[in-house]
Amino acid sequence: MQNNPRLTDTNALRRNRARADLNTGMFLHDAAIAEVQDRLSMVNRGFTAPAIVTGFSNTWQRCLPNAKVVADNDILDLQSQSHDLVIHGLGLHWADDPVGQIIQCRRALKDDGFFLAVTFGGKTLHELRASLAQAEVEITGGLSPRIAPMGEIRDLGALLQRAGLALPVADTVPLKVTYETPWALMKDLRAMGEGNALVDRLKRPTRRAVLIRACEIYVETFMDSGRIPATFELIFLTGWSPDASQPQPLRPGSATTRLADALSTSEIKLPK
Repeated sequence: MQNNPRLTDTNALRRNRARADLNTGMFLHDAAIAEVQDRLSMVNRGFTAPAIVTGFSNTWQRCLPNAKVVADNDILDLQSQSHDLVIHGLGLHWADDPVGQIIQCRRALKDDGFFLAVTFGGKTLHELRASLAQAEVEITGGLSPRIAPMGEIRDLGALLQRAGLALPVADTVPLKVTYETPWALMKDLRAMGEGNALVDRLKRPTRRAVLIRACEIYVETFMDSGRIPATFELIFLTGWSPDASQPQPLRPGSATTRLADALSTSEIKLPK
């Protein structure tokens, strides 16, 4: 694993997750699980030795009841080449070394095993981030880290290749949730176990004036039809453990059919 700088306070993360409301706060996990199950149903493959990496084992066990479920710690409790499917469930945004997490998942896969991760993307909570940042600058004259950094789809897709997975694919599913007030959104985030667990977070309670001003900005800027929206972007990453049976790219210049013939069109030569 790479010696990356620490972004996440693991003690704070465990505390936040322990305080999560598993009855009312897991609706995003439920949506992610439903999407994962739908995607697996479209894979022409039966999986007999699945594993799931997550911070919420009871919730994600419902995804595949026969799966081995392990915590998303820095070192994953997965044996080499022991699984034909590994799912990483909504935890990569808290990983100090996300590519290291994917590498460990790939090593746990048998040849031609399937990897599927779902994580939050960069558009997640952009309304709340903008409102808090503006309020903090206005009230205190500075900024403090409040929401975990989340990658864009292109950057996250590149992690699959860096981890050595074949046939990598990344796509996104945007979700829009509406609330009566920003206070209700922040209460929901605590119920999800997604409170601020960054190492460099403000270690004292945020000034009430900052929170009140952030809510005012949120309402002024984003309210629509009497409710405020909150964006959650789910990014899905898939890839396969390399195997000789998989399709291989052709060598450059090895094509035997012209593109014009394949498209049933005339070839127009460009002037030299």
